[in-house]
Amino acid sequence: MDEIAHTFRGLPTEAEHLLWHRLRRRRIGGFRFRRHVPVGRYVCDFVCPQARLVVELDGSQYFEHADYDGRRAQYLQWQGLRVLRFWNADVLNHPDEVLVAINAALDAPETSERFD
Repeated sequence: MDEIAHTFRGLPTEAEHLLWHRLRRRRIGGFRFRRHVPVGRYVCDFVCPQARLVVELDGSQYFEHADYDGRRAQYLQWQGLRVLRFWNADVLNHPDEVLVAINAALDAPETSERFD
């Protein structure tokens, strides 16, 4: 799974690249994000361990994989993670609004535990 995550890190989508630029280096409230993180048998787009928050980006292929993504979200929630999903188009066209939503999730009361 680590090899797949490493490959994903080297081939980010335009939306992933833009969001990573905004999330990295603790730019949102001092929270650290990691990108393309293996969790069980899945690779998550972005994970904030401190807040137990996963941020996933969806493109047009989402409709073809909706069942898979549903099972994946259930698994992540079962692991005690919260999952936020955004369309690639929203990240590209409304990045500030996406960041406001992520920041709101980070400020939620469930930010006291660590995930590693």
